[in-house]
Amino acid sequence: VQLVESGGGLVQAGGSLRLSCAASGGILSINVLRWYRQAPGKQRELVASFSHGGDTTYADSVKGRFTLSRDNAKNTAYLQMNSLKPEDTAVYYCNEEQIVTHDGPRSNVWGKGTQVTVSS
Repeated sequence: VQLVESGGGLVQAGGSLRLSCAASGGILSINVLRWYRQAPGKQRELVASFSHGGDTTYADSVKGRFTLSRDNAKNTAYLQMNSLKPEDTAVYYCNEEQIVTHDGPRSNVWGKGTQVTVSS
């Protein structure tokens, strides 16, 4: 299973970006999906989390501004980020667990990240 993030870039404060996380590798279903971010000199932070049969949750710092969504047919997850702030600057990673594939279950798969930079 491979995850590839895209959609990062440089944006002014107040702007928007939509990140994508495309999964490949004989996937039948993905039950847990998370977006993390890591700013320079800081620990990796959980931004948004989806669990099959549960709610989608968000960090307080992004609640009301970020939205996690999925396109199951494309095995792609999205993170819509609006009203961006300079403190949102970080490398954003997607992480998936409880993945059902043709070759058996997979868990704790990470993408390589995509850089988001918000200028003031």
